[in-house]
Amino acid sequence: MKSLLKFILIYSITCCICVTVTAQDSIVNKKEMVFPPLPSLIDSAIKHNAAVQYRRLEIEVRESNVTTQRNGWLRNLGVQGDSRYGTIDAFSTNANGVSSNFSNTTSKQLNYAAGVYVKIPIFDLVNRKNQVKQAKTEVEEAKRLAESQEAEIRQIVIKQYQDVILKQKLLTIKSLNLGSATVNMEMVEKEFRNGVIPVTEYVRLSDMTARIQSDYELAKSDFILAKQLLEDTVGFTFANTNSKGN
Repeated sequence: MKSLLKFILIYSITCCICVTVTAQDSIVNKKEMVFPPLPSLIDSAIKHNAAVQYRRLEIEVRESNVTTQRNGWLRNLGVQGDSRYGTIDAFSTNANGVSSNFSNTTSKQLNYAAGVYVKIPIFDLVNRKNQVKQAKTEVEEAKRLAESQEAEIRQIVIKQYQDVILKQKLLTIKSLNLGSATVNMEMVEKEFRNGVIPVTEYVRLSDMTARIQSDYELAKSDFILAKQLLEDTVGFTFANTNSKGN
């Protein structure tokens, strides 16, 4: 009965080790990714960020408003023309004290007029400088908001870049640790089969190997998440071919 239980235990742990070794073969051979330079990532993130694009469009609108305010005085200048065509009735009377003479004439006539007008609104004269100044201030305000938005994006990219570099280094450490634990577990299994170590020690070492593998999977998940967040921020994905050896 004890021999059967020992056989079942060895078989179960061996299966786990086989899965670990298979996964580790691809882990050890995997190379670290080489990311683009940080300034290039920052430029790409600013270029693809919708909030930054909105701020830049807002600057263009405010600059157009400055031009409008500067040319506002032109609304008080203009050219006006008028023409009329129709029938004109003329009635006249002449009274000399003795008799009265009446006459009525009808004619068709075209009347037209043209001219230039100038209006001088007091409000425009007094407030025009303030309107232009306000429009310029709004442009500067829009520029400062755009710069603030770009600075915020820059800080986000820096943090995400450093985070993904850290997560990759931690993943490499976990990968090497798992590789060493896997090789060590193979040696322990041979010693266990030869009766060199007891079952309790074999189970303890197997549990340690399982925890190391679990730590590796968590590190891999953290790295993938950090990488995808950075890719979303900069607006493009990193090619897997850009890699270097450990």
